[in-house]
Amino acid sequence: MCLAIPGKVETITGADPLTRMGRVNFGGVIKEACLACVPEARVGDYVIVHVGFALSKVEEEEAQKIFAYLKQMDELADLNEDGRGERSREPDGGSSVASPHQSSP
Repeated sequence: MCLAIPGKVETITGADPLTRMGRVNFGGVIKEACLACVPEARVGDYVIVHVGFALSKVEEEEAQKIFAYLKQMDELADLNEDGRGERSREPDGGSSVASPHQSSP
C-alpha cells in the first residue's frame, strides 16, 4: 500500500522552482523531498509527501492528527533508511514486513 504522509520542512535548497528540494522531518525520520509541486512551501511548513514528492501543504494540527493515527498503526516504523518500507528481521525471531513488490523469504 502506498501512503502519502505529512512532514515538516526543515531546510530548503535550490533556487530553481523545478529542482527545489527540502529536508522533511516525518516524526523524527528525516528524508529529502522534491518541493517543485509546492512552490509556496517554506521552512516550518508541513507538506504531504508521496514517493519523495511534496504534493500539498497541510496545517500543523492536521499533520499532528495524522502522525497520531500512524503511530497507532505502527506505520512510522516503516520509514527506514533504504526507503523501501521494509523492517529488518528482529533478533528474537520476530517477523519482518516486506514491500509488496518483494517476495517473502
